[in-house]
Amino acid sequence: MIRCNDVCKSFSGKKVLTGIGFDISDGEIFGLLGPSGAGKTTLIKILTGQLAFDKGSVTVFDKDVSSLSGEDKKSIGIMMDQFGVYERLSCIDNLKIFADIYGVSHDKIKSTLEQVGLKDAGSKPASTLSKGMRARLSLARVFMHTPKLIFLDEPTSGLDPQTMRQIHKIILEKKKEGCTIFLTTHNMEEAYKLCDRVALLNEGLIVENEAPAKICRKYNHQKTIKLHLSSGEELIIPHESQSSETVAHLLADGCIETIHSSEPTLETVFLELTGRKLEEDEACETFVL
Repeated sequence: MIRCNDVCKSFSGKKVLTGIGFDISDGEIFGLLGPSGAGKTTLIKILTGQLAFDKGSVTVFDKDVSSLSGEDKKSIGIMMDQFGVYERLSCIDNLKIFADIYGVSHDKIKSTLEQVGLKDAGSKPASTLSKGMRARLSLARVFMHTPKLIFLDEPTSGLDPQTMRQIHKIILEKKKEGCTIFLTTHNMEEAYKLCDRVALLNEGLIVENEAPAKICRKYNHQKTIKLHLSSGEELIIPHESQSSETVAHLLADGCIETIHSSEPTLETVFLELTGRKLEEDEACETFVL
């Protein structure tokens, strides 16, 4: 779906992206993780043909990104901050504008609003919506023309946990429908839950690119298992075959309440590789039992 090879971009002589390269398969959720200012939004603009780059190559739908046709671009949906929301217009009128732009029947507006949980908010002006409702309206705009490729730039930034879960559900439903999704975030829990693969971006460089769980396992230097016992005691044992007898005895005696691996979080891995923290400190610990 997307192929990015050795892409570089500078602004006024300052390098923003250096040697960026990755492939994204059809139907995959690909996460780009990094702190604010790391170059995430710049990369989205390059991948969608909004911004020229200095060096490298980018193909989307097996075409050079600079030669995408109008029909090709109709197959791309983009959600970037408050992009596409008209404050004075109602939710329905917001979607009517984009339905007309993309040649989509107005009959689809009602079902799209229902899909994102705004069934009863159609007549409300966008200016009166909560932040979570505005985010869902932005998603509705993206979904109006049934895109094959969706770019979501920090779609849940600043939202409460309940609204975040609702948007996660919508994103996963789109994946089931066959959409390819490019997601930028600094929320580690979000990335671990949603993404098939993540790339860690730091100061314009991708420092790791793999499935979230595989990244956590790769940097598991401790290789231990933590057992929380019914007595309240915590027992840490080596993650090796010799420990299986200890675990088996404790399980047979009903002494174990939980078992945790020692895998680091994505946040911990990012800190190890870059010396920097992301804004959100979320866990990606694997629960074995």
